[in-house]
Amino acid sequence: MSRWSRVRGPFAALTVAAFFGAAVVAPFAMPSAPADAETLAFQARIHQEFVPNESPEADFVFTDIQTDLSDEARQQAEAEKLAAKKAKEAAEKAKSDAEEDGGSETSSGGVDAPPKYTGGGSPAEWMKAAGIAESDWGYVDYIATRESGWNPNATNASSGACGLIQALPCSKVPGSGYDPVDNLKWANGYAVDRYGSWKEAYAFWTSNHWW
Repeated sequence: MSRWSRVRGPFAALTVAAFFGAAVVAPFAMPSAPADAETLAFQARIHQEFVPNESPEADFVFTDIQTDLSDEARQQAEAEKLAAKKAKEAAEKAKSDAEEDGGSETSSGGVDAPPKYTGGGSPAEWMKAAGIAESDWGYVDYIATRESGWNPNATNASSGACGLIQALPCSKVPGSGYDPVDNLKWANGYAVDRYGSWKEAYAFWTSNHWW
């Protein structure tokens, strides 16, 4: 038996062992492709700079977000919805009158529309400014993505709920329901006070599709 023959046997055995060892280890060492894709999508969403829509109609959302309202809150929401409708009708009438008068400016006595958010920033910056723990950002993102698509100016076309986390009525948000930081501060208090944490709020939302 040649020297190569004596060496080749152990060498071949080691090669086979190494191959099967790699075959066993490799699947466990490979990262999860779907998980990586979700992480990348999440990071892209929360660091996307906000640009306001040019058309107000683009801010309307048509998903029915159910909320557990008291009778008083429900009456307030209905009153705000009616006021918004009247304001819209008044604005349309004023515009029509101005066109009939040859394009003259409307009087300043009309009802102002709710102020929309025109600033910049990203969801990550808003959540940080609102004091939401980074460990909860995934839960906030899940809800905000489904309620408003991270659009601070999102307005439910039916109920009038507004903002990143659809507040109903909109006036319940201290400050402005359309300001992303004000909205998230309110939502943070709501999540903790009502459910104990964002994690539990997320669990309720996934089961009921509202919170």
